[in-house]
Amino acid sequence: MPYEKLLHDNKAWAKEMVQDNPDYFKRLAQLQTPEFLWIGCSDSRVPADRITGTQPGEIFVHRNIANLVIHTDVNLLSVLDFAVNHLKIKHVIVCGHYGCGGIKAAITNHDYKYILNMWLRNIKDVYLLYKDELDAIKDEEQKTNRLVELNVKEQVLRLAKTSIIQRAWKYDNRPMLHGWVYGLKDGIIKTIFDMQPGTALDSIYEYDDL
Repeated sequence: MPYEKLLHDNKAWAKEMVQDNPDYFKRLAQLQTPEFLWIGCSDSRVPADRITGTQPGEIFVHRNIANLVIHTDVNLLSVLDFAVNHLKIKHVIVCGHYGCGGIKAAITNHDYKYILNMWLRNIKDVYLLYKDELDAIKDEEQKTNRLVELNVKEQVLRLAKTSIIQRAWKYDNRPMLHGWVYGLKDGIIKTIFDMQPGTALDSIYEYDDL
C-alpha cells in the first residue's frame, strides 16, 4: 500500500467527520479530558480506541512492544506523570493481547540482537517468576497466552511501585489500575487483574515521605 493512500484517506475521513458534525474538530481542539490511560502493545491489530469504542479525546494512549512498564523508561513515565498529575485520569489500563509477537519471542532462546534482546529481557524476567507454572504447560500456544496474562499482571504491579501512582493514591485516591488481555480471534477483552488505590505492596517498594 503506497503511503500516499494514507494522506488521501485522511482527507476523506476529515471531510466525513465535518459532514456529520461541523464542530467536530473545533471541539477536539479545545478539549482533552480523558478518564483513561491505556498502556498497550504496539501491534497494529490492537488499536485502543477501535476495540473499546471510544472517541478521540476519551482515552490517553501509550504503546510499546508487549505493553511493558519499565522503571527506567522515561518515555512511559512521562506519559504516566502527565496523565495522572495533569489530566487527572481515573483509570490506568495495561492491555496485552493473545498471540503477542513480543511474548512469543521472549519465550525462545533466539538472539534478536542488542536492542530487542534488552527489551525482551523484561518479559523473560516475568517468565522466571512463574517458571514452574509455565513449564508445566506443554501446548505452546497455551503457554504463550498464559505468559501474556501474567505479563499484564506484572506490569500493573510495576505501575503500583512508581511514586507517581503512590502519590496519587495517597492524596487523590486514584487511579484504579487494570490488567486486561484482548483476544485477536474474537475481539473480546478479558479482565485479568485489578488494583484499587492504596493497595498494600511489599514494604520495600512503598514510599513513606510522599
